[in-house]
Amino acid sequence: MTAPAPSRFPYAKGSDGTRRLGYGADYNPEQWPREVWEEDVRLMREAGVNTVSLAIFSWAGLQPTADSWDFGWLDEIMDLLHAHGVGVDLATATASPPPWLTTAHPEILPVTATGETLWPGARQHWRPTSPVFRAHALRLVRELATRYAGHPALVAWHVNNELGCHNVYDHSDDAARAFRAWLRRRYTTLDALNDAWGTAFWSQRYSDWDQILPPRLAASHPNPTQQLDFKRFSSDALKDHLRAERELLRELTPGVPVTTNFMVMSGTKGMDYADWAGEVDFVANDHYVLPGPHDRDELSFSANLTSGISGHRPWFLMEHSTGAVNWQPVNLPKKPGELARDSLLHVAHGADAVCFFQWRQSRAGAEKYHSAMVPHAGEDSELFRSVVGLGRTLERLAPLAGSEREPARVAVLFDWDSWWAAELDSHPTSRLDYHREALDWYTALLGLGIRADVVPAHGTDLSGYDVVVAPVLHVVPQPLAKELIRYAENGGHLVTTYFSAIVDENDHVHLGGYPGPLRDLLGIRIEEFGPLLDGDTVGLDGPLSAVTGSLWTDRISVDGPDVEVLARYRTGSYAARPAVTRRTTGGGSAAYVSTRLGAEGLTALLPALLAPAGVTSELPEEARGSVEHVVRRDASHRYDFLVNRTDAPVTVPGTTGEVLIGPMPTETGIVLPPREVAVLRRPAE
Repeated sequence: MTAPAPSRFPYAKGSDGTRRLGYGADYNPEQWPREVWEEDVRLMREAGVNTVSLAIFSWAGLQPTADSWDFGWLDEIMDLLHAHGVGVDLATATASPPPWLTTAHPEILPVTATGETLWPGARQHWRPTSPVFRAHALRLVRELATRYAGHPALVAWHVNNELGCHNVYDHSDDAARAFRAWLRRRYTTLDALNDAWGTAFWSQRYSDWDQILPPRLAASHPNPTQQLDFKRFSSDALKDHLRAERELLRELTPGVPVTTNFMVMSGTKGMDYADWAGEVDFVANDHYVLPGPHDRDELSFSANLTSGISGHRPWFLMEHSTGAVNWQPVNLPKKPGELARDSLLHVAHGADAVCFFQWRQSRAGAEKYHSAMVPHAGEDSELFRSVVGLGRTLERLAPLAGSEREPARVAVLFDWDSWWAAELDSHPTSRLDYHREALDWYTALLGLGIRADVVPAHGTDLSGYDVVVAPVLHVVPQPLAKELIRYAENGGHLVTTYFSAIVDENDHVHLGGYPGPLRDLLGIRIEEFGPLLDGDTVGLDGPLSAVTGSLWTDRISVDGPDVEVLARYRTGSYAARPAVTRRTTGGGSAAYVSTRLGAEGLTALLPALLAPAGVTSELPEEARGSVEHVVRRDASHRYDFLVNRTDAPVTVPGTTGEVLIGPMPTETGIVLPPREVAVLRRPAE
C-alpha cells in the first residue's frame, strides 16, 4: 500500500465560512438547452446542492476538431454555478476520446486477449499505454487547467473518470512494449524474470525481452505468474496515466486538490486502490449496490474499505444512485428510505461529501434509464422530494465534517494480490470467490453487532487491533508472514482461513506443507486440499453443529500440544479431522478455519474466536444484528451512527447523546423505523 498523502479535502463552505458536508452530483449541462440550466441551479439551491462534477464526458464538446476549441458553454455554466454557490469538481474530460481522434488514430483503441479491437461507440475506448492518446489527453488537460486556474468555482480536479472501468486489460502492441518495460524495472534481468515466472515449466524460458507478450489467448492455461504480473502492470499503467494528468494539473494549478474516482465495490478488482491512494490529494469513490442477500452489507464493506484505503481520513463519495441503475439484468428502484440510508452509511464510514450519478436524468443515450436526482418526472416527484430531504439532513450533520472514523477493535484484511492470484485458473477449485469470503466475515461481524475495520493487508499498522481476520490471504511474502507472526506473538489474535499463505509474491508455492510460513504459528500442517463439488457440504461439530461447510476442506494434522480443536468434521472425506483450530502463542493466538461457512456459519463461530480478545458488541442485545453501529469523532465530540439494516422497526435501548438526526429517544430508547439512521453527538471522552 502506498501511504495516503495528507488529505486536501475540498470542503464546501457555508455562508459563515464553516465547513459543510458536500452534496451534489455529476452534472451534464451540455445534454440540455440553455433554458434548462437556470431551472437546474434553482433546483440545486432547493435541494441544498453545493458541489457538482462537471465536464466528465465533454471532450468532443470542448475540442470539436483536432484544431478547434469551444469553451464558451463551459465558461457560462462555471459562472452560473459559482453565482449560485455551487463548487465545481472539474473533470479533465479525457475519459472518452472524440470520434475525430479515433478516426485519425485508431491505434489508440484497446485490444482484447483474443485480438479483437474495442471500437468507439461506448466509452473508455483508449489504451492506457498509448503515447498518442497520452499526448492528446495532456494537451486537453493543459488547455483546461490554463483557462480555469483562477476560476472561483473550481474546488478540485477530477482526473479522467473511473479509470479502468472498461479498459483495464489492454493486450495491444503498445501494452506489450509497456509490459516489457515494467518487467525490466521489476526484475532487472531475464534470469530473475525466468526464475520468478518458473519458465522451466512447459519450455517457456525467455532469451530476449522482446519475446515476452501480455497473456493473450493461448492453447492452454497461460503462465500464472505472467498473469499475476500482467494484472499488477495493468493497475500500474492506469496509475501512471493518473500521475501524468495529476502532475500537469499540479504544475498549472498548485493550490487545487486533485483526485480521481475509485470504484471500491464488489466485482471491480482490476485496480489496486490501496496502491493508488498515495497518488491523490483525497480519496474519492463510486459505489453502486449490487443485488444479493447482503447488498447493504456490501455497501458498508466497500465504504469501510474506502476509509481504510484513505487512512481513515475523510473521503468523497463521488457517485452512487438515487434509485435504479441501467446496467443490471433487472434494475430495481430503491425502497422508501434507502436513498437516505445508503448515503448516510457512506457518511458513517468517513465520506464528507455525498454525490450521485447524475443531477438530471438523461432523455437519450445508454444511461437514460439510470436514476438521477431530478428524474424524468421532474421536481414534482417522490424521488426529488427525497433528494431535498437528504440535503436538509446533511445540513444538520455539518458539525461532523472533518471528523474521522474511530478505529474498531477488529480488522478484516483485504489484499488485491490475493484477490487476483487466488482466482487464477488451474487451481484446486474455480469456485473460490475472494471478495465473497471477506464479505461473509464482515457480514457475520455485523450480525453480532461488532464494529470492524476493513483495511489493506499491506501498510496497515495492525498493533492497534485486538483481532485481525485474514480470509483467503493467499499471497503471503515473507515480510508479511513475519508481520503476522509478530502481531500474534505480541498479544494479537489472528484468524485466517483455507487457501491462505499458500504462495509467495511470485505465485510460487511455499514448500513443506500448507499453510507455508504460517504453519508453525498456527500449529497445523496440511498435506492435501479437499475442494468440494457444487452442492456438496460437510457437517461439523462443536459450535458449528447446526451449520455446514462448503467449497473447501483441508486434511489437517495438528502439530503441537498447544493447539485447541474448536470444531471437527462430522462428515466427508476428512471426518473426525480438525476443521477449526486455535493455537495460543505469547499473549495472543492464531486460529484457522478450513472450510467456507458462509455468513450464517461464521456468526455461530465468531464468538469463540473473539472470546480470547474479550471483544463483544457495544450495542444492547436487542439491537445486535439489526443495527449497524459506526463511530466518528473529532477532538471535541463523538458521533454515533445507528443504522437500521432491516425492513422492520428496531428499538435501541440505553442510547445517550444529542440527536442530530433520527427519532427522539423514548423511555425504551430510540425506535429506528425501517431503513432509517440516527446520529447522536456527545462530548469526546
